[in-house]
Amino acid sequence: MSKRKIKWGIMGPGNISRKFASDLVQSENAELVAVASRTEGKAASFASEFNIPRSYNSYDEFVQDPEVELVYIGTLHPQHKECVLQCLNAGKAVLCEKPFTMNAEEAEELIKAARENNTFLMEAMWTRYLPAVVTAMNWIKEGKIGEVNMLTANFGFNVGWAPDSRLLDKKLGGGAMLDAGIYPISFASLIFGTQPTNIKSSAHIGETGVDEWFSALFEYENGKTAMLNSGVRLNMANDAYIYGTEGYIHLPNFLFGAGAYLHRPGSDVEGFKDDRQLNGYIYEAEEAMKCLREGKLESSIMPLDETYDIMKTMDTLRKQWGLEY
Repeated sequence: MSKRKIKWGIMGPGNISRKFASDLVQSENAELVAVASRTEGKAASFASEFNIPRSYNSYDEFVQDPEVELVYIGTLHPQHKECVLQCLNAGKAVLCEKPFTMNAEEAEELIKAARENNTFLMEAMWTRYLPAVVTAMNWIKEGKIGEVNMLTANFGFNVGWAPDSRLLDKKLGGGAMLDAGIYPISFASLIFGTQPTNIKSSAHIGETGVDEWFSALFEYENGKTAMLNSGVRLNMANDAYIYGTEGYIHLPNFLFGAGAYLHRPGSDVEGFKDDRQLNGYIYEAEEAMKCLREGKLESSIMPLDETYDIMKTMDTLRKQWGLEY
């Protein structure tokens, strides 16, 4: 039985939206019908690239498009709140790129608006839906590594010294936390199912006033811990290790879902390798569309309350560093 096609619109046709659209056009369940940008000509160029029938130079016009059911928001971090509110108030379902917002206060405002408008809203934490991560979570649920007591997860890259780049611009939410650190932090939330009871951290604040790299130790009940590192001026081995009482799981390049490897004493390594041809954004898109078809207002895999709690955790870290956007 064929599924009802969901009609998508994209706000902010930048690099991340290009990767998302490249995946979405491969789906039989989706149709890209509109794109919007405030930069003259950018939406038209994007529409031409992906055969999208309508392009808008105005967000106001875009949200009035009656065909658009579900909007992917790939604008700059500080614009997320405004764009999401505009869509929700127009009755459009929203998949908003991470970081969801700049802080917990903004996240709370969006969640409230979604619930008041009775409209679907989801943070686009694409890593959670990747087959390798789903495989690892299934191994954990099946008790294959016993009780999970420790996690290490890193994500860092070196943007180089580019003081004018978005990644080092404080006004645009630059720095490690919102672009890179959110991945290990959200991953810890996925693994432990809760936020830490205690946080210890250290960050290097660079010349432009953003966190260029940081380390955080999350402490949970019963001695469970997560050691997380992230940076935008350091190349890191972007792996995650999940340690349980009966073995451990290694996820190389964990946020891209390259594979998952189960290590247990006295057993051969059980491996899952993801050889997909697509970027991997298709899985979060399919989840959003599934929720929409089923009349759900949020995803059980990335619930809104958890998105808010993760933002609160990130606010706590920034407070420890004295970093305000």
